[in-house]
Amino acid sequence: MSLHNKFEEVTVTSEQIFKGKVISLQVDHVRLPNGEMATREIVKHPGAVAVIPLLGDKMIVVEQYRKPLEKSQVEIPAGKLDAGEEPMKAALRELVEETGYRTENIKLVSSFYTSPGFADEIIHLYVAEDLVKGDANPDEDEFLECEAITLEQALQYMQEGRISDAKTIMAVYAWKLYRLTGQMG
Repeated sequence: MSLHNKFEEVTVTSEQIFKGKVISLQVDHVRLPNGEMATREIVKHPGAVAVIPLLGDKMIVVEQYRKPLEKSQVEIPAGKLDAGEEPMKAALRELVEETGYRTENIKLVSSFYTSPGFADEIIHLYVAEDLVKGDANPDEDEFLECEAITLEQALQYMQEGRISDAKTIMAVYAWKLYRLTGQMG
C-alpha cells in the first residue's frame, strides 16, 4: 500500500444537498481505512485565482464588503474560475476587472487549497509586474475601491485586521520575501 492511499476514505454514497451559483454542498458517506463508516460534508468550488499586482514599491489592493464577515476587507484582486477557463487568463481578467491594470508580465507563485478539511477550492496565486493603467470594470454586484499600498502599510493593515484573509496574507509575505531575496517563493 502506498503512502498516498494509506489514509484514503472510500466514498460509498454521495448526495448533493445544495447547488448554487458559486458553490455546491454534498454529503458523502465514506469507509475509513479501519473499515468504519463516517459522514463528510464537502463544499465543491470551481477554483479561483488571485493576483499580487506590484507597481514599483507598492501593491495594488481592493477594499470591499464581505458579507460572511459583516465588514469590509482589503484584499488582493481575485475571483472564481469560469467553467473551462485557464487560470492565467482568469488572473489577467480579474486584474483588469477589479483594478483597471493590465500586464503581460504575470507568473504563477503557487496554487493552494483554502480549506481542505471541508472544501475543494483551489486558488492559483500569480504575481503581476510592469502594470499599465486602464479602466476598472467590476462585476455588476461588486463594489470596491482600489488602493496602492506599501509593504509597511500592508503589514499594518494585517495588525489592524483590515487584511485578514489567507490569500492576501500569503501575498504580503510572498511580497516581503520577494523584496528580501528577489524571488517569490
